[in-house]
Amino acid sequence: MKTLLLKKSEVDQLIKMPDVIDAVEDAYKAFSSKQVVQPGYIGIKLPDHRGEIDFKLGYSRTSEIISMKAHSGGFTDNPEQHGVPNSMGTVLLFDAKSGTLICVMDGSLITGLRTGAAGAVSAKALARKNSRTISCVGTGNQARMQIRALTEVMKIDAIHAWSRTSDKRLLFKTEIEQEFGIPVIIATSKKEAVEQADILVTTTRGEGDVVEASWVKPGTHIVAIGADAPGKQEFDPEIFGIAKVVVDSVSQCCEKGETSHAVKNNIITRDGIHAEIGEILLGHKSGRESEDEITLFDSTGMAIQDNTTANRIYQNAINRNIGSFFTFFE
Repeated sequence: MKTLLLKKSEVDQLIKMPDVIDAVEDAYKAFSSKQVVQPGYIGIKLPDHRGEIDFKLGYSRTSEIISMKAHSGGFTDNPEQHGVPNSMGTVLLFDAKSGTLICVMDGSLITGLRTGAAGAVSAKALARKNSRTISCVGTGNQARMQIRALTEVMKIDAIHAWSRTSDKRLLFKTEIEQEFGIPVIIATSKKEAVEQADILVTTTRGEGDVVEASWVKPGTHIVAIGADAPGKQEFDPEIFGIAKVVVDSVSQCCEKGETSHAVKNNIITRDGIHAEIGEILLGHKSGRESEDEITLFDSTGMAIQDNTTANRIYQNAINRNIGSFFTFFE
């Protein structure tokens, strides 16, 4: 069997955000329907703070596709010393019926796309229908991706933005206003940004001062992205005492997500988690139940999101005859 090779430029033309949102919804539903095998991910941190590389593996029973994604990050000297990006990814797809490697694709875009799509999926399920104002705590690439995804599912009137670096805040404002025509208001403090939010998106590195629970107004939907590894934290755990808590994976979020801090501090138990997002999408659990309810979606990122997104890309490539084939066996 031949193996398809897809370069980054080819991946970019093979999938757009609406397709990614659909793929992520499929992933969450499959996970909560027990149609997924997803071992814990493996991460390797290299000596001298050079960077790290993570490996995520997932199997979808519905599509009979196995995926493995390797994603590196933190190699800050790469552009100058090696002429390559500081973060890179590769995805392998296998036919689960035979174990055959059917596709090798650049994975640099997939993580950002499916993480952005996760926020939009949660907003569709949990945000107030009249939400119009987004607040971004963190103004890096993932904040941009969250906005790109949210514009696909809602109308945004204004974005309030805060990050620790003024240059990054101003660049975010310029780029978002040019791309979408949505006014971006630079907040004078993290507290000011949070207080303005109908939907609060946090995409920081999970280090430093946290968002205080008292800053969050009734009716806010929170998309918590930054705490995706043990030790990372963006929120005062007390927020879990007043919010309806929804997670992508109970086990992952209790181990390394924002939820883990609330569990460790005995603010909630695992049973206090309202639902996995897939359970809400399937109609097994309720979503938002009042206009004043604070809802919090803890997204740690799952291999099955990579699986369904990469499979969409692969199927599109086959249908459109994009990419090049090679074979390991003559």
